[in-house]
Amino acid sequence: MNTKRIAVLLSLLILFSLGLHAQTQHKKSTHSSLSASIAAGKNIYIQNCASCHQTDGGGVGNMNPPLIKTTYVLGDKTTLIKIVLNGFSENVEINGQTYQNNMASHDFLKDQEIADVLTYVRHSFTNKASAITASQVKTVRANNKPAK
Repeated sequence: MNTKRIAVLLSLLILFSLGLHAQTQHKKSTHSSLSASIAAGKNIYIQNCASCHQTDGGGVGNMNPPLIKTTYVLGDKTTLIKIVLNGFSENVEINGQTYQNNMASHDFLKDQEIADVLTYVRHSFTNKASAITASQVKTVRANNKPAK
C-alpha cells in the first residue's frame, strides 16, 4: 500500500472515531440531564404533590386521582402542563372510579420545576413517557394567559 492510501484510510478512521465519540457524548449528556430532571422532580413532587397523590402515585380513593398509567399523565403534554398551571376542578373517572377533589394551581412553580416534576411523574410509578422540557412549559404558560 502506498502512503497516500494509508493517509486517506487513517483520516477516514479518525473521522469515524470522532463521530462515534460525539454521539456517545450526546447520549451521556441527554441521559444525565434526564436523570437530573427526574431527581429534581422527585423533590418537587414530595414537597408539592405527595400529600394528595401519595408517595407511590396511587392517589386517594374518590378524592385525588392516581398518577399511575393514566391518560392525563401519559397523554398530551400540553393538557398535563395546563393542569399544573391552572389546577383542576372537574370530576374525573379513572379505571371506573370517580375522583372529585379540586387541585390547586401550582403556577408559582418555575418552568423548569414544572418540567422536572412532570418528567418525574411520567417516568415513575411504572409510567414510561417522554420528558417535558422547560421550554414546553414556557410556551404553554405564555399561551395560557387569560384574555383581558
